[in-house]
Amino acid sequence: MTNKSVPSVSVSYPANGSSTKSNELGMRTMQERAYEKRGEQYLLIKSPPASGKSRALMFIALDKLHNQGLKQAIIVVPEKSIGSSFADEPLSKFGFWADWTVAPRWNLCNSPGGDSGKVGAVRKFLEGDDQILVCTHATFRFAVDKFGIEAFDGRLIAVDEFHHVSANPDNKLGAHLGTLIARDKAHVVAMTGSYFRGDTEAVLSPEDEARFQTVTYTYYEQLSGYTYLKTLDIGYFFYSGSYADELLKVLDPHEKTILHIPNVNSRESTKDKHREVEHIIDALGDWQGTDPATGFQLVKRPDGKVLRIADLVDDEPAKRDKVSASLKDPSQKNNRDHVDIIIALGMAKEGFDWIWCEHALTVGYRSSLTEIVQIIGRATRDAKGKTHARFTNLIAEPDASEEAVREAVNDTLKAIAASLLMEQVLTPKFEFKPKTPASTAQDGFDYGENDYDESKCNVGFNEEKGTFQIEIKGLTQPKSPEANRICENDLNEVITAFVQDKTAIERGLFDEEMVPEELTQVKMGKIVRDKYPELDEADHEAVRQHAIAAMNFTQQAKKTLLGDGTDAPSNTAFVDGVRQFAMSVKDLDIDLIDRINPFSEAYAILAKTMSEESLKEVAAVIEAKKIKLSPEEARDLAKRAVKFKQERGRLPSLTSADAWEKRMAEGVAFLTRMKQEAMNG
Repeated sequence: MTNKSVPSVSVSYPANGSSTKSNELGMRTMQERAYEKRGEQYLLIKSPPASGKSRALMFIALDKLHNQGLKQAIIVVPEKSIGSSFADEPLSKFGFWADWTVAPRWNLCNSPGGDSGKVGAVRKFLEGDDQILVCTHATFRFAVDKFGIEAFDGRLIAVDEFHHVSANPDNKLGAHLGTLIARDKAHVVAMTGSYFRGDTEAVLSPEDEARFQTVTYTYYEQLSGYTYLKTLDIGYFFYSGSYADELLKVLDPHEKTILHIPNVNSRESTKDKHREVEHIIDALGDWQGTDPATGFQLVKRPDGKVLRIADLVDDEPAKRDKVSASLKDPSQKNNRDHVDIIIALGMAKEGFDWIWCEHALTVGYRSSLTEIVQIIGRATRDAKGKTHARFTNLIAEPDASEEAVREAVNDTLKAIAASLLMEQVLTPKFEFKPKTPASTAQDGFDYGENDYDESKCNVGFNEEKGTFQIEIKGLTQPKSPEANRICENDLNEVITAFVQDKTAIERGLFDEEMVPEELTQVKMGKIVRDKYPELDEADHEAVRQHAIAAMNFTQQAKKTLLGDGTDAPSNTAFVDGVRQFAMSVKDLDIDLIDRINPFSEAYAILAKTMSEESLKEVAAVIEAKKIKLSPEEARDLAKRAVKFKQERGRLPSLTSADAWEKRMAEGVAFLTRMKQEAMNG
């Protein structure tokens, strides 16, 4: 067993089996929800791994082909291996009115040869009468380059793993989709488990995004509807020295594990990936040889159990292909004993399906938050007897003696950002509304067992929906349909942009002089304005308040959940944590929420897991490059100073004992100095 306590958030799920039950058409919950919007020209499905997005697309595409007059459906996937997700399915066997059939010649993910030949096959398909084609993102891009966007008029373009798309003009797939939407003569279904990108680029431009109807199915809904899996932990562990020497402190050889070793170009790598794998195998036990049937490495643990280890790091094609084929063997899908540990580098992430995985262990920071989401998705499958799963990120401590200490600090912050994001993604959804003297539990919120009590903050949890329902005094409600949509479906995307902002996370973690409102009001306000420029000021403020409330509720629940780290969390720890925070104050209001540093609990975990010396080094690096105020931040502070004056009848004071009032006054003074310097210059 492990001998290192890894700080983590543990989220429990009721395992009520709802997400695995099918209706009379053979559709599970998410698929039924998506099918209800099958008539939309532009549809975005945001749903976690293993929720059935591929089959949802099959239902929708067949309806568009048979009932909506579209000529053909082209399914576009990021890599060839994912093409198998769209293989033939006898949907009528489960109640649907048609089967999904792809002629072998039109599944280009299975065809040999290069892209030029596949582009030629796309031409033949477009000119023929067959209705369904599956190809990679690359093949689709080349086909658009060659034939023009008009060649796809009257057709459905379904893009799987939509987070590969970007609104950046340099992203070819994104540019083609923008042209396709502007032409407005095709239908688009976009599917993704993570509607955000690690490089912080927008997936779609605001105007294109506004044309899509969204189907959202949350991680919480998905996992709550499982039959067996009940808890999921996420956390990170810092180590010094070689990761291979520290690995068994977090790798439990009794758990089914996918271990992703670091990229050879990363700081964590020894630059010899094969030696790293050998070292890991040696640490696990005595090597017994290779299974001739599967290519798996056989290793005897000290207790006598023989581990079956799949090595996907080996570059020798014959060996790796054999191991890869063994992992995909459909006859072994339900065999828990088929393999025990998978060691990979770039494989076994997106689209990889091993239902028995209990621990996704990743060494080193991953540059993309979407990659982290995909890796965690490997462990969030439901399987008989599997009640617990976890994700651990093993990260090298910054070393003051290294020249690359700044880079190390940067990686540390990004890893924390990924953890903060996943905490948000995996927890229940928040629904907020203003608290008024006349508000009651009958105002639209179902508080379940948590009876309405006017002496306490109103907070309820709807287990069936996986939704917290909370009343907050002074909360601004969205007015426009778009702002309502964002507050209902896209708060996690807003929070993603916030936790990826380097200055926000640096100051939130390490700047002792930082006033929380600078993050919650100024920084989050700017992110919302930049992300949704079409909204008016009132809706900007509504989205900002909802996003910061959702993040801070999650962080305060984590504080209760983790405690001092000595007790295991209860089955309802997260729900209890939210309730405890909401009811720990006499009257919960938005001003109180704005006064909480949303990164404070992340720092508490950091202090527990990182050595004091390394923590001081990180703080010193950040302090050395600290910027006090930017002109844009000063302007935002000055705007809030005007609002302060309207409410209080005076401007904020530079000598105020209130840190936020003083900061607003500093913003006004900064702008005044700028104007004077401009006049004098």
